[in-house]
Amino acid sequence: MRRSLPLVLSLIGLVSCTGQKPASEARQPAPAYEVIDAAHGFAIAVPPGMHARRDFQRSYLANGAWKSFAREVDHGEPVLALVLDGSNAITAAELRIGVGNDAAARAHCLDVPASGVPPRVSHVTVAGVPFTRFQAADAAMSHYLDVEAYRAVHDGRCYAIDLLVTGTRPEVYDPPATPPFGQEAARQRLRGALAGFRFL
Repeated sequence: MRRSLPLVLSLIGLVSCTGQKPASEARQPAPAYEVIDAAHGFAIAVPPGMHARRDFQRSYLANGAWKSFAREVDHGEPVLALVLDGSNAITAAELRIGVGNDAAARAHCLDVPASGVPPRVSHVTVAGVPFTRFQAADAAMSHYLDVEAYRAVHDGRCYAIDLLVTGTRPEVYDPPATPPFGQEAARQRLRGALAGFRFL
């Protein structure tokens, strides 16, 4: 085991260094490690300052559903979350990846949530695949949820990637609580982590 570890780290380094990167990406630190999920057809680099979890059970508003704002017709499973270190009840941030394999998941994959304020929708490319992106939010009982969601049907599956910033308004505490990080800084970290996503 001791002998194989340098080889694994070397291979990860080779994967992360192949191909030309934009200057902004080239300045980023090398990923700490990569999670490869062959069963669901993807891999993602886990940057320093984040850690991988296999559950979605950490937020008041962002429940354990496989994708944000999931409805009964949305069938899928929560697969992986990259959680920003320092996340707590005041402010938390994570990148979630959920996958749906059946016909219903594919049929409703690109649906955006119906709400009083229509989400902002755009189209982007992630890992060479077209995704529908929307931004939406929710709030209740001093809790808030901000979502930047990415949806795509690829290789017979619905991929739901959610960049979540959640928490509680600090001013409801006495004295007011200090968040572990700023919301905008957290969003930028999550977008940086999304750049490490790839299909197998």
